[in-house]
Amino acid sequence: MEQGGCSVFSAQAALEMIFEFDESGRIFYANAEAEKKLEYTGGLCGRSVGEVFPGEFKSEENTFTTQYAFDEKPRQLVAYRGNFTCFPVEAKILKSGCKPERYVCMAYDMLEKEYLKREVAQVRQEAELALKVKSEFVANVTHELRTPVNGVLGNVKELLCEDVDSRIMKSLRMIERCCVDMNKIIDNILDFSKLEAGKFTLEPRRFHVREMLDHVKTTHSAKITEKGLEFFMTVSPNVPEYVIGDELRIKQILNNLLSNALKFTAVGKVKLEVLKTAQMSGRTELFFIVIDSGIGIDDADKDKLFQSFSQVDASISRRYGGTGLGLNISKQLVELMGGNIGVESQRGKGSTFSFSIWVDSCEEEKSTGQQMDTVRPAGYMAGEQAAAGQEERADGDAVKQYGTQENKEALRKVLSKLILCVEMENWEKAEMFMDTIRQLAEGAPHEVGRVILRLKMAVQKENYEKITAGFEELKSFLQAEEVHA
Repeated sequence: MEQGGCSVFSAQAALEMIFEFDESGRIFYANAEAEKKLEYTGGLCGRSVGEVFPGEFKSEENTFTTQYAFDEKPRQLVAYRGNFTCFPVEAKILKSGCKPERYVCMAYDMLEKEYLKREVAQVRQEAELALKVKSEFVANVTHELRTPVNGVLGNVKELLCEDVDSRIMKSLRMIERCCVDMNKIIDNILDFSKLEAGKFTLEPRRFHVREMLDHVKTTHSAKITEKGLEFFMTVSPNVPEYVIGDELRIKQILNNLLSNALKFTAVGKVKLEVLKTAQMSGRTELFFIVIDSGIGIDDADKDKLFQSFSQVDASISRRYGGTGLGLNISKQLVELMGGNIGVESQRGKGSTFSFSIWVDSCEEEKSTGQQMDTVRPAGYMAGEQAAAGQEERADGDAVKQYGTQENKEALRKVLSKLILCVEMENWEKAEMFMDTIRQLAEGAPHEVGRVILRLKMAVQKENYEKITAGFEELKSFLQAEEVHA
């Protein structure tokens, strides 16, 4: 510290009052805020700290007395201005600990602080009120919209039962589809409004997983095959039969992703995969993958996908329609269920959307499982291509038990066949061998399971670079385990 109206503290621009005084109590430095707040004619420098805080410091000849404890704890004091008016402050006064003693005071105007608090509280209250008014407005408007839409839809359904010519029938079908689409848009706006207002709540209940998935499949299979696309759905054998979760919202996410896959895919296939990736303390992590061979998107545009009212570009909205709300709502729903959603895509080569959610295990599932069961994705075959004998091995079969010598040997052989199929671009067989690898790796450590899952997704996307990287990573895991063994 330095006397003479100049200090080593670069505190002139600080929003708090800062001044320094010596062991006699004489102030030798004050920043602009302190000079402004305390309003002493001729400035603070040269005055006694007892004039500023008379209730805490008593000035004596060449010194001062005080009961103040010079520590880091802020204290509420009363500061006096040059005109003898006063105001409360929150102050912290420290001493240097060297000779001669020097002290620094840092103080906030409590009146100003309280005023700012009230201002912030008022702004927050106004924002909450505005959000409430907006939510009520959206709810009322969507309700008013739904009434005429359902009225039109009901009359159209009655007319569809009548004997009308093909031209009128085609128009009626078009009106029916438009009404259904309009109701979906209304539902999305309502969901978005609730999520934005923080009033959305999940309704978990016990449900049958495969029945739910069958319903999803039935909903979309006709439209997908009608468009000339192939549709596959595969469910890992270790997915629980029953879980406790919000079945309606899980279906909503899947319906949205499958609808998008159908919308943006002209030729090829759409595939849905469901896996169990972890089980912990009575909770189960389910992992869903939706794959299409559609238009795909560039890496630079991926961040736009999950933003509200956003499309990758204007031409997408013009050509395919949509509000841009579906993926944003899906993302928020997934996060409410404790999971994450992501996408991997390449322009012109399709997209792979994947998301994870946590659901509660049912009592019968809990009783048969371990407290911490990190079940890695078990293998299963797409369509009717189940490899005879592989999935139905006896429990004592050493090949099926991960970590045995027979198991490792089988994994090495299948990995070699996989990479050979990839080199020959025989992707159908590559997927079959990938499923076998996942069956052989059931019960593997967490890290191995994740590598296999990434490798599986790379094979499905026919991404040679990621397949090679995953292959080398998995091979290094197996080699490291051989060394440790």
